Amino acid sequence: MGKASKGSRKGKKAWRANISTDDIDDFFEKQTRDAHAGAAAIPSLPSDSLFYVDKPAASTSATSASDTPTKAEIRLLLPDIPAKRKIEKKREKVLYHESLLKRNPFVQPIPSSVVGKKDKKKAKKELQEKHGEKSVPMEDDSAEKNLDIWAGDGNGDTKAKKRSTTSVIPAVEVEAPGCSFNPPFEAHQDALAQAVADERHKTLMKELGPTPVPLIVPGEAITEEDKFFLDADDGDEDVADDDGDQDADASVGQRKNKTKRVTRVEMNKRARRKERLRAEAEAKKMENISKEIDSLPNIIDAIAKEDEEKEKRRLRRTVVKEERLKSGPPRLGRHKFEPAPVQVLLTEEISGSLRKLKGCCNLVRDRYKSIEKRGILAPSKKISKRR
Repeated sequence: MGKASKGSRKGKKAWRANISTDDIDDFFEKQTRDAHAGAAAIPSLPSDSLFYVDKPAASTSATSASDTPTKAEIRLLLPDIPAKRKIEKKREKVLYHESLLKRNPFVQPIPSSVVGKKDKKKAKKELQEKHGEKSVPMEDDSAEKNLDIWAGDGNGDTKAKKRSTTSVIPAVEVEAPGCSFNPPFEAHQDALAQAVADERHKTLMKELGPTPVPLIVPGEAITEEDKFFLDADDGDEDVADDDGDQDADASVGQRKNKTKRVTRVEMNKRARRKERLRAEAEAKKMENISKEIDSLPNIIDAIAKEDEEKEKRRLRRTVVKEERLKSGPPRLGRHKFEPAPVQVLLTEEISGSLRKLKGCCNLVRDRYKSIEKRGILAPSKKISKRR
């Protein structure tokens, strides 16, 4: 047979195409065959591949330099460090700028890597294991327990119950004795006086309040002749304004031309005057400070009086607030609460008997006003029916 052709030598790609891979194919075939054979192929294997003889240190030192393992072999023999551990090792490193900041006790360095939730949990778990904190079972774990898979845990997301705020105002208020169907004379007069005072107060508040904007402005109609005169007056004023502006511009131009040059003597005078004023201000300031030091007891007394007045004002505001809460509810909506008028009979309406008493349907209105007064419902404005 003739020699096998060596192939083309045009370039490296052609050389790679002609490389023989027979030894690699034989290795893969042998590996597959050994895997399929399993334990039956063990007797046929040589003893060198099954056993390892540990040589003493003396014999290993006597070996030649060719038996020294390479870096790749050492890396294969060492256990692999997981990637997570490598990252943690890098995070534990203290950076150069952080080490510089640590030297200064007044500067708190910011860590370069923020500790995550998982790292915190892991550190907490390690700390518990270190201290030996173990949960001791209180019951026998071997006993079977009937667990409900649909039952929720004790600390679930249960909504908190809304508690209604207690009102100082009672649900049913007892009216004055003068509002009875057969009241005593003095109590009736007191109730009448209270009703009259409330009505008078409403009238005064309405009068003293801000005047509303009128829908129609009162005035007289302007005739045609007066309109012509008004137009003429406006034109004269415009002409006068233009003349005034021109005169002002001319005066400003003349003033600019008359600028005077400041000499060195004038500048020195200004500097000396400025220095003198500064010295006088400093002296006056020091004098005021010395006066304040001398009048320190008076200042302390004034501060004590001011604190006392503030405390009195605070107590007065607290009392007024409590009285306001007793008389009416807090502001809930846009409308203010208006108490119902006192239900008192006039002198001629007093009959002295329930049989002759004039009936009126105000029970629902009374209950509605009570609900508004206690702050349960926001007050509303009475809407009158339009016809």
